[in-house]
Amino acid sequence: MNQATRVAEELRRATGRLSTSATARMGEALPWFGRLSAEDRSWVGLIVQAGIRGFVDWYEQGARRGGTAITSAVFGAAPRALAGVITLQQTVDLVRLSIEVVESDVEGVLDADDAREVRVAIARYAREVAFATAEVYARAAEVRGAWDARLEALVVDAVLRAETDEAVLSRASALGWTTQGRVCVVLGTSPARRTDTDLFEEVRQTAAGAGYDALCAVQGERLVVLLGGADDAREAAAAIAPLFGDGPVVAGPAVADLVAAGQSARAALSAYRAAAGWPDAPRPVLSIELLAERALAGDGHARRQLVDDVYLPLAQARGTLVETLSAWLDGGGSVEGAARALFVHPNTVRYRLKQVADLTGLTPGVARDAFTLQIALVLGRQSGRG
Repeated sequence: MNQATRVAEELRRATGRLSTSATARMGEALPWFGRLSAEDRSWVGLIVQAGIRGFVDWYEQGARRGGTAITSAVFGAAPRALAGVITLQQTVDLVRLSIEVVESDVEGVLDADDAREVRVAIARYAREVAFATAEVYARAAEVRGAWDARLEALVVDAVLRAETDEAVLSRASALGWTTQGRVCVVLGTSPARRTDTDLFEEVRQTAAGAGYDALCAVQGERLVVLLGGADDAREAAAAIAPLFGDGPVVAGPAVADLVAAGQSARAALSAYRAAAGWPDAPRPVLSIELLAERALAGDGHARRQLVDDVYLPLAQARGTLVETLSAWLDGGGSVEGAARALFVHPNTVRYRLKQVADLTGLTPGVARDAFTLQIALVLGRQSGRG
């Protein structure tokens, strides 16, 4: 029997004692170990035992094994889920302590000459185990990252299709979505020369810095972001607008929660498709600010909203607000021209135009608002309502 085999046999007989000593030291020196569940502590104990047995086999074979072989020998006994319970730093601490215990106890197992040689081998083995540990956690992070990206894309797609149910809420929660408040959807062009992983991480970090939850997906050339905690849609969208590519950035209305986010998504998608009609739109622009363009592009929801929120309040108000607004628009925005056409004093026209602004939130003297008011009048008349 050669020396390596003889020493390996002596170490193998002492594996149980060394493992017990290492586990006891963990309970004293590592506070987090005592907070683990009994099942997780047992798995950690198996890792320690596997690490010691792995070292013995490695030493007996002349230190020829490494990489995948050590990874399998040390971590093969534990479930992959343990990587989500113990952090990489905690695993490093665990391995370091186990090696220290073996080093300190090896003289009680071997004679002095053999013990010196084994301590040198332990130092080499510790480096191999460190690389194996990093490999395990890197693979777990890669798998978890790929799964999270697919899960996130499913959640965003469900919101865009207005199919948000309990399963979608559960998936969002698994991704770290904690928002109980209002939600808005923000759309824009995905920036060029950026990987999805890097882009999503930057969006999430930027949103978190501004106090929002964020879920992201890229659909074709379009970047879609769900923002949670967005009481003010414009303010929330402005926080992440610089991260989009060139072109318009559109924010849908803030809605009650993730279940209702399909409404925000529908408005944002419609506005994004119609945004080319307003080349000087602010960035970000709200979907409601593009109601006229959306209506002209054939969005039935936008048409109904213009009729319900703009035309009908004017048609049902006291006085002749629709008639006055029409005369003012037909006269090229001239108060005096509208007054002559209506046979009233110019101040009456001014007073009625102010009533229009109070009822609709649209000021006739502002060119964009006047354009929206004119589209609303046409659609209202066509509807036959009021």
